[in-house]
Amino acid sequence: MTSTLAFSQRLRPILTAACFAVAGALVSAPASARGPEGIADVAEKVIDAVVNISTSQTVEAKGGEGRGAAPQLPPGSPFEEFFDDFFKNRRGPGGKGGGDLTPRRTNSLGSGFIIDESGIVVTNNHVIADADEINVIMNDGTKIKADIVGIDKKTDLAVLKFKPPRPLTAVKFGDSDKLRLGDWVVAIGNPFSLGGTVTAGIVSAKNRDISSGPYDSYIQTDAAINRGNSGGPLFNLDGEVIGVNTLIISPSGGSIGIGFAVPSKTVAGVVDQLRQFGELRRGWLGVRIQGVTDEIAESLNIKPARGALVAGVDDKGPAKPAGIEPGDVVVKFDGHDIKEPKDLSRIVADTAVGKEVDVVIIRKGQEETRKVTLGRLEDPDKAQPAAIKKDEPADKPVTQKALGLDLAALSKDLRTRYKIKDSVKGVIITGVDASSDAADKRLSAGDVIVEVAQEAVTSGADIKKRVDQLKKDGKKSVLLLVSNADGELRFVALSLQ
Repeated sequence: MTSTLAFSQRLRPILTAACFAVAGALVSAPASARGPEGIADVAEKVIDAVVNISTSQTVEAKGGEGRGAAPQLPPGSPFEEFFDDFFKNRRGPGGKGGGDLTPRRTNSLGSGFIIDESGIVVTNNHVIADADEINVIMNDGTKIKADIVGIDKKTDLAVLKFKPPRPLTAVKFGDSDKLRLGDWVVAIGNPFSLGGTVTAGIVSAKNRDISSGPYDSYIQTDAAINRGNSGGPLFNLDGEVIGVNTLIISPSGGSIGIGFAVPSKTVAGVVDQLRQFGELRRGWLGVRIQGVTDEIAESLNIKPARGALVAGVDDKGPAKPAGIEPGDVVVKFDGHDIKEPKDLSRIVADTAVGKEVDVVIIRKGQEETRKVTLGRLEDPDKAQPAAIKKDEPADKPVTQKALGLDLAALSKDLRTRYKIKDSVKGVIITGVDASSDAADKRLSAGDVIVEVAQEAVTSGADIKKRVDQLKKDGKKSVLLLVSNADGELRFVALSLQ
């Protein structure tokens, strides 16, 4: 570190001269390189609306684990390794904490901001999760007990309320949809428990999906955001809140210029519902969806690849009576273009329950419009599919081989072995060639092929016949509708070449 610093100091005069020497004279850096002049004005205007959130909780010690554990990202998230490295480094030698198992009091500090002079504060849910006591600390140090109005785990947002001791400064939401890449933004929060701190940077990216939740659409910024900034506001240069700082990517815990904020368009809708109902009431279409790959698009005659492929329709959902079916591709919802499944999930969730909307689908290459009256999304815990023991031998009576798969008719014995529900119909996979495209697409023994090229199949011979015909027709891939043991469907496109 020392040698690197010394080296950079020796180079600095050379770099300065090289960068700003023009015709033998030195010129000053342009104003844009130093940042806009309005940052100080923004900070002065809004600083009193930004608060620290102090929480305390009694926890049972578990060898150093517990509060402060790494956030649970889904397997395969592109940022999983960063979180793992960071939180492992926070533990003691060998990745373990102390051996004292006595319950103890823990404290945590985050950030928040006042949006209503009556004492309404917005922060992150993870800042106040499981807290026994929550306090709001004003910019002048005044500490006031706060109560929870409502929380939303899916967007990691929470609304608090406290009784103001005096008139408050409140801030308003801006329009995050108007943000452009490169726009300057200001973050204010409580990094490392130091108190109110102002940092500035630019919008590095929009609509970031880091696989942390079903409605990911983060603003990415290089404004310095560190531990303790969670729940704090991200401002535009008009002093409007355009995001809530929620996540950082850093192996060390300090800012490396990759921070994420929930956009104000999402925040404002969540906050309104939490204040009105104390809970979220999201729209529900009643479909299971997946992405449209190039292979699937070719099979369905869709150009270019886009939209959300309907893999299943809930029998009690709004999509069913509207005539939406598995195999349909949703390309527009309530006037909004759907480029990928996440778009549909977010827009449906943000649409009012009971609203009638137009849903544009592509079916067999043709666009159709369906009218759907949205229901309300319930959020019960889903039962986990029954596990299949890997050491169980595959059934011997294989009737056909095709696409690198061993295929058999669904017998009673096979249903029992793979715990397949009676409602599931089709041809069961009993083996997969490890070198095949089917293995790459994660097909496995126990999966059931329901349709081939949107036609129902009941035997391995049916599948082979359809595959042979598609090859003769010059098709490059075949689209399979596949069910798991519980009847959950998905589409899989396999190469025919």
